[in-house]
Amino acid sequence: MSGAPGQFPFTRGIYPDMYRSRLWTMRQYAGFGTAEESNRRYRYLLSQGITGLSVAFDLPTQMGMDSDHPLAHGEVGRVGVAICSLADMEALFDGIRLDTVTTSMTINSTAAILLSLYVLVAKRQGADLTKLSGTIQNDILKEYIARGTYIYPPRAAMRIITDLFAWTSRELPQWNSISISGYHIREAGSTAVQEVAFTLADAIAYIEAALAAGLAIDDFAPRLSFFFNAHNDFLEEIAKFRAARSLYAKIVQERFGAKNPKSMLLRFHTQTSGATLTAQQPDNNLIRVTLQALAAVMGGTQSLHTNSRDEALGLPSEESARLALRTQQILAYETGATATADPFGGSVHLEEQTRGIEEEARVLIDRIDSMGGMLRAIEQGFPQARIEEAAYEYQRQIESGKRIIVGVNRFQREEAPILVFEVDAALEESQRRRVAEVRASRDAAAVVRTLDELEAAARGPENVMPRILAACEAHCTVGEISDRLRAVWGEYRPQ
Repeated sequence: MSGAPGQFPFTRGIYPDMYRSRLWTMRQYAGFGTAEESNRRYRYLLSQGITGLSVAFDLPTQMGMDSDHPLAHGEVGRVGVAICSLADMEALFDGIRLDTVTTSMTINSTAAILLSLYVLVAKRQGADLTKLSGTIQNDILKEYIARGTYIYPPRAAMRIITDLFAWTSRELPQWNSISISGYHIREAGSTAVQEVAFTLADAIAYIEAALAAGLAIDDFAPRLSFFFNAHNDFLEEIAKFRAARSLYAKIVQERFGAKNPKSMLLRFHTQTSGATLTAQQPDNNLIRVTLQALAAVMGGTQSLHTNSRDEALGLPSEESARLALRTQQILAYETGATATADPFGGSVHLEEQTRGIEEEARVLIDRIDSMGGMLRAIEQGFPQARIEEAAYEYQRQIESGKRIIVGVNRFQREEAPILVFEVDAALEESQRRRVAEVRASRDAAAVVRTLDELEAAARGPENVMPRILAACEAHCTVGEISDRLRAVWGEYRPQ
């Protein structure tokens, strides 16, 4: 067994007491329609006991398009909330003090813009920015690997990320400047080993880029965070979390020479697996989510989102979101799961599985290193191909009956359809009107000036974050800011 909880290499947990002294943060990922609609859902979830907000943005916002862009038609507010300007961000957090909650924002290509808008709202509320706490996902590499919501070529996107690292280390010292995501890699079909290896290979690339930009490892590494999937194989998932912690601590210490123990801590958020949820017999998803959440807790997560039973069919209803939160609360307060740090530590099977995942992941990382690192590996299509192969094999096992999915290829039954939550189509037109009103009411000269200054910064070595912040304060839109950066760096087109 690898040491004690809170001791290097942190296999058994990053803190000695784990949940005995502090529970994980209970988040419920939410966002749809307009900012006002999402604000109502956040207020409801806060009233029901969530301890941290988690914001989902719609596809146009993720892709740097305003709601009135022709390509945004039909996608506004569908898979998340539409945010185009400071006015939207103010409406999103109306009545919610940002210095009293932690907020996670799942946004990547436009992360610097959305964080700037969030900071401006906090400033208008009178918040002390040095105490502002939360996480911006800001993980662009996994977009090229598994998800696809990229805008700029990889090396330009890495420039924004390292600028954001440097800026947050000075301005937002309590803010997690990145959440390096294995979640979407696993959702795309990877194995547990690939999820660990590709996520940590991404982390290595970010650390190397930050070091190349002149940052010191112990100045930024303590604010790096991670985001993992909780899949169906209960014991494998616990072992996966333990192996990831151990491998990361060794990499940061041995490879990058970190001295601060906080630099070596793999702090992570977990979300139960959306890809495992079934449209058939959706109530079965309650059991899947409960076991996945328990695996995350047994594996030592710092933050958790539990999916809702109806997410294979549509956006979660208010009732389903509440029940998903209650799942976390029952695990925390009724099961005794929080009484022991690393309760499975010492199990012969689990220790062997932990070592196996760590060793196999290290072999994959070595392979990526031999290719010149993760950026080169992505450009050559290596992680993408490995994930596609794993996803194909998983689906082949389901279709052959070798892997049983209850209600899908075994134990099927006829059932009546359930009601699915739907976003009001009229909300798109409402959002388009708000964008037009913002453009009509702002100082046009300030818009042109701040966008020109941003473009000049992007063409040179200057950190772009202060320029993005100034553009947001002048009520430039997400699309306008993204378009100026497109003018400098172009758009990425996969080969």
